[in-house]
Amino acid sequence: MEQLMSILIGILVAGSVYLMLARSLMRFLFGLILLSNAANLAIFVSGRMTSGAPPLVPDGLDTPVGVVANALPQALVLTAIVIGFGLFAFALILAVRAYRSLGTLNTDEMRVAEPKEQG
Repeated sequence: MEQLMSILIGILVAGSVYLMLARSLMRFLFGLILLSNAANLAIFVSGRMTSGAPPLVPDGLDTPVGVVANALPQALVLTAIVIGFGLFAFALILAVRAYRSLGTLNTDEMRVAEPKEQG
């Protein structure tokens, strides 16, 4: 199962790099989100995908009984999802503001501070 997930992570990273190399700001944002999802999936898979029980400790014991799932990658991914959503919302607002100010989402046409090329 880990091999299949590794291939899926590779496909997600390749797709995100392709989108981030585009000239459109919206494609860049979608690539950024796709890359964030690939990183979250990599963190989740690093905790070993087991069909174990939830990591609950019964009363009177110090450790869980039997094979349990690793809760740390799940907590890290949950935190990363929230942070990624906040980053996406902020970047989307910046893109909307740039579109309203400049009238385009093409990054080549957004070069307001740079002098025009002579040619």
